[in-house]
Amino acid sequence: MNPSHHQRVQDVTSRHQALIERPNLPDPAWDNGWFARYQYPVLTAAHVPLEWRYDFDPATNPRFLERLPVNAVFNAGAIECDGRICLVARIEGGDRKSFFGLAASDSGTDSFQFVGGPIVLPELDDPATNVYDMRLTRHEDGWIYGVFCVERRDPGAAQGDLSSAIAQCGLVRTRDLESWERLPDIKSASPQQRNVVLHPEFVQGQYAFYTRPQDGFINAGSGGGIGWGLAPDISHPLIGPESIIDERIYHTIKETKNGAGAPPIKTSAGWLHIAHGVRNCAAGLRYVLYAFLCDLKEPWRRIASPGGYFLAPWGTEEFVGDVGNVAFANGLVVRGSGQVFLYYATVDTRLHVATTDVDTLVDYVLNTPVDPLLSNACAAQRLALYDRNLFSKH
Repeated sequence: MNPSHHQRVQDVTSRHQALIERPNLPDPAWDNGWFARYQYPVLTAAHVPLEWRYDFDPATNPRFLERLPVNAVFNAGAIECDGRICLVARIEGGDRKSFFGLAASDSGTDSFQFVGGPIVLPELDDPATNVYDMRLTRHEDGWIYGVFCVERRDPGAAQGDLSSAIAQCGLVRTRDLESWERLPDIKSASPQQRNVVLHPEFVQGQYAFYTRPQDGFINAGSGGGIGWGLAPDISHPLIGPESIIDERIYHTIKETKNGAGAPPIKTSAGWLHIAHGVRNCAAGLRYVLYAFLCDLKEPWRRIASPGGYFLAPWGTEEFVGDVGNVAFANGLVVRGSGQVFLYYATVDTRLHVATTDVDTLVDYVLNTPVDPLLSNACAAQRLALYDRNLFSKH
């Protein structure tokens, strides 16, 4: 026998509230010194407000069934506003369409709650079929900008081809994360462009972008690598010539493609990036996060590049989901104390947090050895560390 509508509402609401209020502590099983992992994701499909998913009217939904299910919550842009950490998360419905929602937390590690309703962005004349993965940049011009992927079906696709798509980058701006002004899509010479990040400061009097030029929707082709380009006018964002500042390299974590993550952290040592690298393996594409450092005065010039990945999927929950073997980040926050909150998604399903601090990240990027690129050289590098440790112990 079905419980009453009232009882169902009470039961579902109670479980949802318990999830929101659940404390989230560092995972004691993880410790490499670089960052702390946490026991639970900060956002999942179950965190999405019940009012976004259920019809509460007993006349139209007497069994209190979910009407608009959510499949996943992941890939969130992040920013601190009025002392709270705010995430603009990618929310994927059961119908495969993604949209954005704003969630906020005082702690940054738990108790995230969505604010208001879903974000409905102003639309352009050519509507996008799908939007996702917003990066948030607080720019020195006074605006908060959101750069996100806009996906449309390829108009040149053959009849019956329902998978060919074109990705470009949409652009919005806001001052309060409530009212969003839509600007024209970002244009560049690349046929496909996503994973674009706006640099937080003017460079040579222009808006600076980290780009990811690609030949195809999935494959980099002759493109790929993290690019750099300038645009003089943000209201008509046309990126000029692009140069690659962090290239793809054979038999590394970024041989298939790589892209910028969140806006870089400004440190005394340089602009610190957390990016993503992709390689092929027997299970498909493997996404990990890595770090590099660029010069403060010439942010297109890379000055430090640690070898290997900074963060990869770890533990059962980070491997099980819609798209296995994926860690991806497009949002981080640095608080005044220097504490860093890195919001990373796993398997295109849920959102986690890792915490560290600026000094630790600078130590990591400046003092972690580079990738020697050859097996013997990597073994020799590790042997040298072993020998030094033996000497230091005696």
